[in-house]
Amino acid sequence: MDLETYTARARTGPCFVCAYVNGNPDYRHEAVYEDDAHVAFLDRWPTVPGKVLVAPKAHIEHVVGDLDAAAFSSLMSVVRTVALAVEAVLAPERTYLLSLGSQQGNAHVHWHIAGLPPGVPYEQQQFHALMTENGVLAAAPGQSADLARRLRAAMPADHRAGRIRP
Repeated sequence: MDLETYTARARTGPCFVCAYVNGNPDYRHEAVYEDDAHVAFLDRWPTVPGKVLVAPKAHIEHVVGDLDAAAFSSLMSVVRTVALAVEAVLAPERTYLLSLGSQQGNAHVHWHIAGLPPGVPYEQQQFHALMTENGVLAAAPGQSADLARRLRAAMPADHRAGRIRP
């Protein structure tokens, strides 16, 4: 991963979630879940195995203020469902849930679901485990697609019915 290029794209490029939702091939990710209002997909540059991003499809920039109670609850329900699938498939020691981004870059509200693998030394946990500056994982061909498939299969039946783009 070229961190400098990533940072420039996050700050000056198109909104990565909107580009993904609109089918821009430069912003393709492995889909984990999709319904009329939300998307969940594997992080292109994961720092831990199976890191998933969950976002509303609508371009919303303030995680609390731009969502009414029902929309916030609905988004958090999707975050919980996807996090449970991550836990079922990867059996992490801890599951981190964070909403990151700012008006300066990656402004579209999105939640990071990051399962900390068992056995990671304490000094490499928490924020250290999530920082791309500390390295990203490279997936072998087909590995991400297989993981996305396993995550989809681990979701409750009522969430597996959500539309998944190819």
